[in-house]
Amino acid sequence: MFVRHTSAMVRVELFLGLISLGLAIYALIDVIRTPDASVPHLPKWGWIVLLVVMPFVTSIVWLFLRPRSLRPPRTSAFPEYERPGRAKGLTSESDEEFLRRVRERAEEQRRRHREGEE
Repeated sequence: MFVRHTSAMVRVELFLGLISLGLAIYALIDVIRTPDASVPHLPKWGWIVLLVVMPFVTSIVWLFLRPRSLRPPRTSAFPEYERPGRAKGLTSESDEEFLRRVRERAEEQRRRHREGEE
């Protein structure tokens, strides 16, 4: 009976150890890939040292404090939605042109939606 209990505990500890190791490796790679200017609260080398000394706790703290998005924003077919101020017209004619294009796109989206429902 004692051997069964010990064997189960070893498996649980091994599983938790592997989870901790995986989390620490993920956090270490994430710290290394993060640009220096985006690393919060400590220099990058400070996070790396903490990850080596206290991997489990530091990796959890890093996951909560890390920068949310390192990827550039996705480009879409509608550039005026990505950066709202960019499409501002300089003249009333360019404003009218912009509004005409927005209406055409809206009509195209409505037409595609209606075709998808049928």
